[in-house]
Amino acid sequence: MPYRDFEDRGGAGYMRRSMLARGAYGAAIALVRISVISLAPVLLGIMPLVVSSDTNAQSSNLPGYPDTGVMPVDTPVQIVASLDLPWSAVPVGREVLVSQRGTGDIVALRPGATSRSVGVVPGVVARGDGGMLGLAALAQGAEVWVYAYHSTTSGNRIVRMAYSDGVLGNVQVILDSLPGGRGHNGGRIAFGPDGMLYATVGETRNPDLSQDQNSLAGKILRMTPDGGIPADNPIKGSLVYAFGLRNPQGLAWDEDGQLWATDFGDDTWDELNRIRPGGNYGWPVVEGRGGNPAYIDPVMQWHTQEMGPSGLAYVRGTLFIAGLTGERLWSVTMDATGNPQARAHYVGQYGRVRDVFEGIDGKLWFVTNGRRGDPGGQILSVTLAPAPAARCTPTDGSAQVCPNDEVER
Repeated sequence: MPYRDFEDRGGAGYMRRSMLARGAYGAAIALVRISVISLAPVLLGIMPLVVSSDTNAQSSNLPGYPDTGVMPVDTPVQIVASLDLPWSAVPVGREVLVSQRGTGDIVALRPGATSRSVGVVPGVVARGDGGMLGLAALAQGAEVWVYAYHSTTSGNRIVRMAYSDGVLGNVQVILDSLPGGRGHNGGRIAFGPDGMLYATVGETRNPDLSQDQNSLAGKILRMTPDGGIPADNPIKGSLVYAFGLRNPQGLAWDEDGQLWATDFGDDTWDELNRIRPGGNYGWPVVEGRGGNPAYIDPVMQWHTQEMGPSGLAYVRGTLFIAGLTGERLWSVTMDATGNPQARAHYVGQYGRVRDVFEGIDGKLWFVTNGRRGDPGGQILSVTLAPAPAARCTPTDGSAQVCPNDEVER
């Protein structure tokens, strides 16, 4: 089985262990999940399908709007190499700050300059998929704050530090004692267009927590910049913004202010979700699209060996997804009927792709971790150009296959 980085996927064996461990309630949930998985081949025949030349990504229709978006062109150029497990990157002024999962060190870089350390976040504990994880930045007048999500000896926390004269200041704890463990720590943070801080928190390998609204595990959180609960959150008095997620990862907003997020699946489907306030995304009852009106289905889903979603970015009409397991960069655009078109780029060329974002030079930057046993952490930059119009050939009225020469340049 391909290396997933976050965990070993247990499949049916995992579900059997879950049933034994969680009692009658857990058994019922597990049985529903097994039924959904076993019916997948049948369901696939009736689901709208959009695939690029080498993917089995599946999509559901969205409201129609014209073809838009950009695609990477030319060969990526290396910005920096020899990073130590880079996990997240965020532009701050004319620099980009990068977290390194294993050390707690944050480095700054810019094209043509040598990278340098700007500070080490204290108390970082790297174990399993935890460690120094997501970064975000907030400018308030002349003051710039750098936010960091990291693991500790007792869970995860979000902190912030003033960033001045190229150095990080003292740590202020924003939110402490978030659920954490050796696996499924979530860890992405980002400021939305509403000025609120959003964070992804995994279910820490405890699937039942995802449906428990009294737990912050398996959720997307929304908070004020100082960690408070916004008065207009969908669940009054709670940081929970969306739930029923397994190990949510990337966060990005489109030009309409719509929040999108990726979710790291178990052994069947990885997901791209359109996030609704208070929405329930079904884990552990449903993995991928289940057609159950009690839960929100993903807009797109991928077989787990193709994806392993990590960072997410929205750049000029295109959603870009960093793929760990599939060792590729994904792009998702919409055709004139609102049907998502998934395209894979640089398959197997750079190892595991960890994060993706619009760089300080207007190009697309992506962060890689290399391959297992050969970390090779680097950041690459690639030029973007308008996406070619999708000219996919319908095969059976529900599926579209995009030939390779129509999706890559």
